[in-house]
Amino acid sequence: MPTQDEMVQELWDREQIRQCLHRYTRGVDRFDRELILSAFHPDCIDEHGKFVGNREEFVDWALNMHEKAQLTHQHCLLNHTCEIDGDTAHAETYFMFVAMNRRGKPLTIGGGRYVDRLEKRDGEWRIAARVTVRDWSNLDQVPDISDLSTMTSTAALLSDVERAFMNEGRGPARDRTDPSYDRPLTIDPARREKYLALFDRNDT
Repeated sequence: MPTQDEMVQELWDREQIRQCLHRYTRGVDRFDRELILSAFHPDCIDEHGKFVGNREEFVDWALNMHEKAQLTHQHCLLNHTCEIDGDTAHAETYFMFVAMNRRGKPLTIGGGRYVDRLEKRDGEWRIAARVTVRDWSNLDQVPDISDLSTMTSTAALLSDVERAFMNEGRGPARDRTDPSYDRPLTIDPARREKYLALFDRNDT
């Protein structure tokens, strides 16, 4: 049985992990670049649909995308599970994304999960690897579940190349092949290399 000190430390670690995730969502919704960066370790790679890159590239890509596509938006965090093993943690956090669009349907609602490997370095928990999984969206018709590109809020803006790239990535699974079961969670370097080969980062 853990000691009282060990239980208090675990509670503190879990709270710091939650605060890290909240910094990320608040930063994206407020377009606060430094707040978003503070949620990730410098060497983190985020696989986020049609994007695969480091934290600085992610911030530029995400804020540019949201500025072009939406008037306002919220990233709401829901169910959260976290397994801590020393200075490494694996978390699965459900999210709901709601946005007022600049064109097309006025309102977009979608949901998915942030699947994260977090590490505590110098006493601070931050995200070391992330796979963003999209599970649902308010579509006009029943989707082809195998087409991951239909689940993004910017589906109408995607090029054929972007759609193909997204569909080579990892989607949700209703078994233990889902990314949330990966230990440790890693990002395939080939995905990163292909992203760099296909896309000019200034245009994403």
